[in-house]
Amino acid sequence: MAPMTLDHWLAAGANELADLARLADGTDVALDELLLRGLEWLGRLAPYDLAVVFELEDGELRARAASGPLSRPEVREHRIRLDDFPSIRLAIEERRSHVFTEDDHAFGDGDPFDGVMDFPHGHACMVVPLVTGTDVFGVMSLDRTQCVSYPRAVVDLAEVFGKLLALSVHCVRQGQQLARMNLAREERIAALDRHLETITGEAGVLGESNNPRVRELARQALLVAGTSSTVLLIGETGTGKERIARFIHEKSQRRHRPFIPVNCAALPAGTLESELFGHERGAFTGALRSRPGLFRAADGGTLFLDEIGELPLDVQSKLLRALQEGEIQPVGAEHRLKVNVRVVAATHVDLERAVAEQRFREDLYYRLSVFPLRLVPLRERLEDLPQLCRTLLRELAPRVCRSELALSESALEALRGLDYPGNIRELSNLLERGAIRATSSLIDRVDLGLANQTRRKRGGPGRPTEDEPLVSLAENERRHIERVLRATSGRIYGEGGAAMVLGLPPTTLQSRMKRLGIQRPAGGA
Repeated sequence: MAPMTLDHWLAAGANELADLARLADGTDVALDELLLRGLEWLGRLAPYDLAVVFELEDGELRARAASGPLSRPEVREHRIRLDDFPSIRLAIEERRSHVFTEDDHAFGDGDPFDGVMDFPHGHACMVVPLVTGTDVFGVMSLDRTQCVSYPRAVVDLAEVFGKLLALSVHCVRQGQQLARMNLAREERIAALDRHLETITGEAGVLGESNNPRVRELARQALLVAGTSSTVLLIGETGTGKERIARFIHEKSQRRHRPFIPVNCAALPAGTLESELFGHERGAFTGALRSRPGLFRAADGGTLFLDEIGELPLDVQSKLLRALQEGEIQPVGAEHRLKVNVRVVAATHVDLERAVAEQRFREDLYYRLSVFPLRLVPLRERLEDLPQLCRTLLRELAPRVCRSELALSESALEALRGLDYPGNIRELSNLLERGAIRATSSLIDRVDLGLANQTRRKRGGPGRPTEDEPLVSLAENERRHIERVLRATSGRIYGEGGAAMVLGLPPTTLQSRMKRLGIQRPAGGA
């Protein structure tokens, strides 16, 4: 058969590559069909009696596909060690096709099909590497029973085809990897969905509350969930802002896409921009690889930005662009990227005051507060305490290796007598501590560490009298922290320390004390 001209080769090869690419749907069946189609098409250029694609795995070449009159089941199960065939190794290393005959094995490594196939003495064979970039899939071997060598022109064209086929194989492998990643992601989302059904279905924060303000909050949250509007959650620390954000996400059309929670106060200031918007490789010292960032991770879903008031001003401007234009620019990137992300922000500080003090951008504040929701502190919805405790105990039970947990009447009465500066988070911590200490599934007052707790006075902190002036959230926070510090004798760390009572990491508490100008009482640790 006369070799095809280069023009014919390029035209036919381009058409065949398009056909092969359409098979790359990320399955093993598609990969096997791709290899067989490749061998069949190569036979039009370089006739063979047996053609085999070998896949390289851990130094061993394993037959993956075979074609031709001499193709047999034993051929498809054939394996050879690469170290035993220096000629094939050389073809891979040089990325060049090699032609061999029985009289022309320069390395004396024999025939790869010895013991499997009886080829006549002097038959011709060709080895074509399947390599693209640094990705080595393996080799193709073509054998003829005739004692006629493949012409150099055919060998060169087969080498080009091998590169095209290797590229197609690389695409299929990437499709397989993406399919596995998508499956894992879908499994994680399904698991999260089941968890969310427990949390929101049982109404850990909203629910069938007896408090009219909480019922209105639930109605407003459900109302805005059906839109793509930005939501600003305002409330004291520990009131369950992340739970409300999850509730909004779960009730939205984005519920099958990611929900990504981010605590802005917990991210290091130096890497905050990179964490949110991503970076390119080499954008800064230590950027050894590109990173997509949290906005791209939440693409199509919801990004929950807790402690939004802690963002530096330079990052605030980039966040404003992302909200207004739906575009982000990774650190070190020359071009902006489109993203489709719904932002739910949360804060416990007075953002209006922060704007007046030029610590927060006014335009960003108005962009975030399209639909503000103010959460109700626990001390103002104590009628919901029994239901909240049941939900929290149901969540706690697996963590403390109990099938179920319940509260005694005396324990519930003791809990009703607290002010809850740490709100639901403080209640959750108390219940978990009690569950650990309890000797049975029933948690008693003494297990909560409230055996000597006296009921608070109606006019005490957290229950302002008619004569008490209304104060800002920041001032209210400052007073709560000072009160807890006095109650713990200034101790921040450890069991019973102010950080544990408030449900905050000690470093976060110290940061807020510094920002609010709070001095720790003497004698604390």
